[in-house]
Amino acid sequence: MNTALPLANKHAFITGGSGGIGSACAQALLHDGASVTLMGRRLKALEDTRQRLTEIAQPGASIQIYAGDALQTDDVVAAIKHGVQCNGSLDICIPTVGGGSIRPLLAQSADTFMEEIRLNVLSCFLAIRYAVPTMVKSGGGAIVVISSDAAKLAFPWLPAYCTAKAGLEGLVRQLAEELSRYRIRVNAVRPGLTRTECTSSIFADEVVVKRFSAEKPLGRLGEPEDIAAGVRYLAGPESSWVTGQSLAIEGGNELRSAPDQGPLGEQIFGAEAWARICAGEDPGEI
Repeated sequence: MNTALPLANKHAFITGGSGGIGSACAQALLHDGASVTLMGRRLKALEDTRQRLTEIAQPGASIQIYAGDALQTDDVVAAIKHGVQCNGSLDICIPTVGGGSIRPLLAQSADTFMEEIRLNVLSCFLAIRYAVPTMVKSGGGAIVVISSDAAKLAFPWLPAYCTAKAGLEGLVRQLAEELSRYRIRVNAVRPGLTRTECTSSIFADEVVVKRFSAEKPLGRLGEPEDIAAGVRYLAGPESSWVTGQSLAIEGGNELRSAPDQGPLGEQIFGAEAWARICAGEDPGEI
């Protein structure tokens, strides 16, 4: 392998590895010499991603895949073990699993609220918790978490998602301090609205795109490669003196305000239920 490459002989574990941001992160790391292990729930999607990325992998680097659920401890442990058996070490951990929904407080139940906490915080915790012992054996490394500008901005009608991402950034700061003794750095990136499979319907709506873009000084929404560039920096040697930080990659949205999700909420829940929510009334089960 060409040791001049900045990530030569490094191995990265990426959850959500077949998703838009996860696969873009893998591409950025592979370009600079790393090997990657991609975990995701859909085997076919992982296989397609591996085939697409094979052309990018540098000589001697590998792309491993493991089908499993990032919210299940046994699956996470098995995926990490598989990657380490193939590569001998673990140097970089990038948990990308997450997501949220437009669901106002009065439309939330304990179950729906905790579902988003689990999806965004627990999935990240499990990846880090079970990656760290192997990273310690490898001499340290870098963990890069995918947060959101919703960790800083109060997005109307997204209480669970905003809470989850704010909690995630609290975890980043705590772990940056705790894991520093093992030479492990922990950072995050805060994407704005980015084009992925999950956001395809939003990107297809010109009215929504215009509303979001208007709050971004740079005037456009994000692409997975925008986010991957920040992840690559925080995962590599260029950021060796950076830990406990969260890098906003969102077109400057945090200089302005969060776009109102009300019109989308009304589409989701219906005009009658939305009117009750806006009036402060319990809409019942919806």
